[in-house]
Order: sequence, then structure tokens, then C-alpha cells
Amino acid sequence: MTSLTLLSRGELLDAMTPRRLTAAIAAGELTRLRIGVYVDKAAWDAAKPEARVVARARALTLSSPAPPVVSHETAAAAHGLALYRADRRRVHVIAPEARPGPAGGVIRHRGELQDADVVEIDGLQATSLTRTVSDVARTASFEQAVTIADAALRQQFVTAPGEYDVDGAAGFRQEVLMIARRSAHGLTRARRVLDFADGRAQLPGESISRIRLREIGFRSIELQVAVPGRGIHPYYVDFGLEDSNAFGEFDGAIKYVDGKMLDGRTSSQALDDEKQREDWIRGTTRRRYARWGWPHIATAADLRTRLDAFSIRPPR
Repeated sequence: MTSLTLLSRGELLDAMTPRRLTAAIAAGELTRLRIGVYVDKAAWDAAKPEARVVARARALTLSSPAPPVVSHETAAAAHGLALYRADRRRVHVIAPEARPGPAGGVIRHRGELQDADVVEIDGLQATSLTRTVSDVARTASFEQAVTIADAALRQQFVTAPGEYDVDGAAGFRQEVLMIARRSAHGLTRARRVLDFADGRAQLPGESISRIRLREIGFRSIELQVAVPGRGIHPYYVDFGLEDSNAFGEFDGAIKYVDGKMLDGRTSSQALDDEKQREDWIRGTTRRRYARWGWPHIATAADLRTRLDAFSIRPPR
């Protein structure tokens, strides 16, 4: 994730006159994150939601007399985890009961932090990865919490394509659950999230897709299923719907425009490669195969309609 460069009022005045700064703000060339802290608007508009969340957290730190400990989805973004429907305007922090009330644009969570619960990430004080996943699992929506838990497990325990440290992931989930038990609220919600979480989901869209597939009625869902390819390396398919003898894939359009995912190919080359890959998988496995995107996973009914078009249905 590319970080945004924060600009203090003092730094800006070193580079321009007060009149020019006032004009730049009025013209919308700068976006104000907090009093006296700005970011280039063009960079802000182009940034991913997670980068914006982290930038707001850093702006809060710069403008606070004592560094806050960011938490929940703000800490998740700081740890490099993907978010689902991120809160782009407010920063989540954990503060003890004795601290004064929250500043504007801050969601304050009451709670005590042990030494092991706090880490430093590039100068930002944040809850540890396990504490972060625990807090989110207890308090966020199921979709948001699963997305973050999946991302944490993927970050820690997917070691290579097709390789997932199942035992390590189980130990991580247990550690997260132990932290959740310290709180009087949300333990049942946390258990549900952790029982469902799986680091083999590679994107937020895959996490949400898996939730929708379960809501529709699929029960035997395999992730990142290996299919023998043309050469020595297998192809990996997002979902094996084993109780319907079908494959499914979440097709985020970003992979046809993101330079890292294109790996030197043009968008048209990437599309052609995907078509040849899909034709190979269909032809060699004789399985039904469906693709879907964000519009199809807004609700379970939307995904059911999409799968019906390919005669893919859960068992009765």
C-alpha cells in the first residue's frame, strides 16, 4: 500500500506564501485531514481507502499532545490489511477511562491495553495484529470482520501459491479468541467470525463471496483449488463448489488495470490469458464455471441470480 505524504501548515509555508497557501486550499488543491495537517488532493483522490484511513490516523497523531493508540479497522489498515466498506472519515482509538473525551472525527473505544497489545508501525501506535482482529471480530459487522480476519490469516500463513499453514492459522485464531475473552461483550460474535475465517481468501471480494455462498446454501466450499495447468504449474480457482461439482471465481476488475497484477502485460493480454485459462479449466475438468464481480455479491439473492444463469445451484 502506497502511503500518503502529510503536509503540515509549517511545511507548506516554507514552500509558499500565506496568500498562496490560502489560495491553494480555496482552490481545492489540498485536502485538510485535521487542523494544520493537509495532503495533496490529487494524491488523496487516487489513494486506496486503506491508505486514507492510515493518513487520517497519522494526522491525528501529529495533532495530539500524546500519541493515541489506533485500533479496530484503523489499526487493521495500519497493519496492511484490506478493509470492506471502510470508515474513511473517522479514526478508531482505544483510550483508558481516565482520558478526556474524543476529538472530532474520532471513535473512542474504552478499554485497557496490555503491553503486548500495542505495537509501533512506522511511528504510529496501534493495537497488535491479534488484538486488532479480536476487537474487530467482537464489534464490527460480520462482513467487515471476516474480511479483516481473512486478510490477517493470509498475511501470516499463506507462504506461497497453494500453501497455507493450517496449524499456524488455528493457533492464531485461538490466540485471538483468548484476547476476546477479556471483554464482557462480543465473544459469541468473535467465535462466529473466527470459525469462518480462512486466509486462503485472497481479496475482500472473495471473503464476501464466501459469505454469500454460505447464505445461499452451499456448504462444501473449497478455496484456491489447484487444477493441473498446461505446464508444470497448476491453475488456482477461487472456489470449488464441491456439493454442486462447479467452480466459481470472484473477478475484481482491478486486476486488469493494477500494474502489480498485470505483471508487465497489457489489459487486453491479461483478459486473453484469463480466457484461455478458463477455457482450459472448463475443458479439462468438465465442471460448470461461473465468474462474478462486486455487483453480484451485494446480497445473497444477487449472487444466486448470477449462479442460476450458469445452472449452478446449491444442493437441496
